[in-house]
Amino acid sequence: MAQDSVDLSCDYQFWMQKLSVWDQASTLETQQDTCVHLARFQEFLRKMYEALKEMDSNTIFERFPTIDQLLAKACWNPFILAYDESQKILIWCLCCLINKEPQNSRQSKLNSWVQGVLSHILSALRFDKEVALFTQGLGYAPIDYYPGLLKNMVLSLASELRENHLNGFNTQRRMTPERLASLSRVCVPLITLPDVDPLVEALLVCHGHEPQEILQPEFFEAVNEAILLKKISLPMSAVVCLWLRHLPSLEKAMLHLFEKLISSERNCLRRIECFIKDSLLPQAACHPAIFRVVDEMFRCALLETDGAPEIIATIQVFTQCFLEALEKENKQLRFALKTYFPYTSPSLAMVLLQDPQDVPRGRWLQTLKHISELLREAVEDQTHGSRGGPLESWFLFIRFGGWAEMVAEQLLRSAAEPPAALLWLLAFYYSPRDGRQQRAQTMVQVKAVLGHLLAMSRSSSLSAWDLQTAAGQDTDTDPRAPAQQLIRHLLLHFVLWAPGGHTIARDVVTLVSPWGPASEYSPGMSSPW
Repeated sequence: MAQDSVDLSCDYQFWMQKLSVWDQASTLETQQDTCVHLARFQEFLRKMYEALKEMDSNTIFERFPTIDQLLAKACWNPFILAYDESQKILIWCLCCLINKEPQNSRQSKLNSWVQGVLSHILSALRFDKEVALFTQGLGYAPIDYYPGLLKNMVLSLASELRENHLNGFNTQRRMTPERLASLSRVCVPLITLPDVDPLVEALLVCHGHEPQEILQPEFFEAVNEAILLKKISLPMSAVVCLWLRHLPSLEKAMLHLFEKLISSERNCLRRIECFIKDSLLPQAACHPAIFRVVDEMFRCALLETDGAPEIIATIQVFTQCFLEALEKENKQLRFALKTYFPYTSPSLAMVLLQDPQDVPRGRWLQTLKHISELLREAVEDQTHGSRGGPLESWFLFIRFGGWAEMVAEQLLRSAAEPPAALLWLLAFYYSPRDGRQQRAQTMVQVKAVLGHLLAMSRSSSLSAWDLQTAAGQDTDTDPRAPAQQLIRHLLLHFVLWAPGGHTIARDVVTLVSPWGPASEYSPGMSSPW
């Protein structure tokens, strides 16, 4: 390894001298010498790139202080640019010099210089000597016409790609797969240039007719990274094409969302909603193929965390954002609901997709009993074509948290005997894996707690300790146990509407919440990650 480093340094000095000679003279002899050495110089550039890509910009200049001069001399040599893959490798090397997040004016100037050289590389082969003399005669300096040329080239290529997409199977007018692959490769270092956006969009939207993907993986990765970091803004249609054509990019977008949620100290539901909408995932999920991938990743997160309330809250917010995006995209669904929820009862999906707030209070009990009946059939009787088992039905149910809130309110604000259908709904919501006997025991326990709470609602005074005792919660109980989560849910709802409940709400949440102070979690207010 050390020997390779020494060899590269020696080669560097040799080629720096060569380039200086070639740059200073344009005689026939120097041109011939250049052509003789082109293959060796390209091999040197390749080795140089392998070394540069392992370093950051500062380290590069510490080891090769004149690297910018070497690359500049090479980029202004038409013989080098025209030879084989030298142009591509030069672009790669230049991209290694870019500071993704410049910290000072020197680094910003370096980035601007690199972008200027890249523009020159792209335009150099389109400008012969006569054109250059013509533009100079008109009084235009390279700094004026290179950006304009780049913009025109991009628009021309984008137009060609759109025609290529429309031509379909007309092989005589289609752009070759090799050229498409080359274009995607050249775009990689230029992704964040605003003028290149139309070409990036056209490449993403243009579908080839080959059995395998022809665009370079590096292109998809670079575009996805730029989208996630908000360095470029593309139409939703292009983002959807990206995530459909390159699954790793979609998976990375989901992981990026999880990372943002985890890294934020405390996330209220409104903040979670902002993160989710900003990710573009709900809008893209209107395409069923993307929805299924996102859905599967949420399932994995839910199962890995044993149904953590934080994950459930995120799924519920995502579902709401998804439904809003679906409604905006098309008033009449392009895809049947069965496409999004293939393993659940269509009638159950239709009922749950209603907004609970649109249901008149007088019909709450009837609607909730209907949902309970459909779920119970799907879970215990396996009817309605539900092939996914209890967890499939549960995963659909927990997406729409508003129904569980409605169940809790209906039970707490009614003096009548708690309906078994509603008790079953809450027991299933919090413990889907339980068998019939375990769920029946949970229903008995919840019914007893409801009796205590309804009795306390008629009391002239309330205290947090009395509520905790009435609910049968103590400090030795695991707060994450499903039954305890259910009871805590009822307690928190109780203090929201019971007379005088607001005066002890903070104390109640402090006593029963596994996260401590009331400011950290309460239903409908916030959910910690």
